[in-house]
Amino acid sequence: MSRIKVLLPENYIFTTEIPVRITDLNYGGHLGNDSLLSIVHEARMRFLKNFNYTELNIEGKALLMVDALINFIRESFHGDVLKIEINISNIDDKGFDMFYKITNKETGKLVAAVKTGMVFFDYEKKKLSNTPEKFKSFITNLNNQG
Repeated sequence: MSRIKVLLPENYIFTTEIPVRITDLNYGGHLGNDSLLSIVHEARMRFLKNFNYTELNIEGKALLMVDALINFIRESFHGDVLKIEINISNIDDKGFDMFYKITNKETGKLVAAVKTGMVFFDYEKKKLSNTPEKFKSFITNLNNQG
C-alpha cells in the first residue's frame, strides 16, 4: 500500500501542549483521527491567539482549511500530554501550509505529523482573498529567527 507522507520542517515557530481527553478516544481505546484533527484545530487557535489573530481576522481576512493530511505514527492514550510544534511554509498569494509535529511530551516520541492547507477568505464577498502582505512578512520574519 502506498502512503502519502507529511514532510515535517526542521524548525518551528510556536509550541503548545494539549492533553488527550477521555472523549478523544475511539473504540480502540486510543486517540481517534477525528479527535486528532480537533486537537490540531485547538493548537491552531492557540497559535493565532498568541500573535493576536483569530481564524476570522488575520489582517482583516478569514482563514479556511481546504485540506488536511495526517500521518499517524503511534497510539496516544487518555492522560497523555501532546506537545504540538507548529510552522507555516509555502506561503503564496492565496494561503499557506501549516505543519504540526505532535509528540508525546513524556516520551518525546512522535505521535503524528499533520499538514493543513489554509487559504484566506472574504466572507462578505464569499470568495478567496489574497494573503495579507503584513501577515506574509510577519511569518517570514518568524521563520528567519528560528
